[in-house]
Amino acid sequence: QAVLALQAVLPILHLGLEWYRGFHEVIIIPEPVTRRQEVQDEFGLVSEREEENAGESWPQGPLVLAWSELQQDGDWDGFNLVIHELAHKLDMLGGAADGAPPLPSGMDPRQWTLALQGAFDAMQAQLDRHELTEIDPYAAEHPAEFFAVCSESFFTDPLRLRAVYPAVYGQFERFYGQQPATRFP
Repeated sequence: QAVLALQAVLPILHLGLEWYRGFHEVIIIPEPVTRRQEVQDEFGLVSEREEENAGESWPQGPLVLAWSELQQDGDWDGFNLVIHELAHKLDMLGGAADGAPPLPSGMDPRQWTLALQGAFDAMQAQLDRHELTEIDPYAAEHPAEFFAVCSESFFTDPLRLRAVYPAVYGQFERFYGQQPATRFP
């Protein structure tokens, strides 16, 4: 519980507890859940696929986290389920999960969009060319996932995020009010 709480407080350390408003429950399940989902492509074709979910967050609802996945977290490797799902919570404060959370005062939304959309597009182009990415390629699924995956990386592998997407790292420094790269040798 203490480890989960420490991971959970990291994103809002300088934002403040009010950034978790409307959220009050964490549900731990033993293993990830596999679901069938209908997915529509850009041509309107609908297909069904199975997707494994290790964690979920809903607006005004709980976090659901798979215990088996949580046991693998806590390293400084760019992956952290707790931070990922709580980044979605922060994102949803502005409405839909879209990679554009409400920004603290003084931040320019145009700069945020320019940095994050540019990096998201660059990652998608890399994947289209079948190149390996430095950041988890799951980030290219959707702008909301890009924000959550990069948030994980910001706190647990900040030197890599800063090297790969320096503009994103800079926006996250302003958003989270932290400079985690200075904590790493």
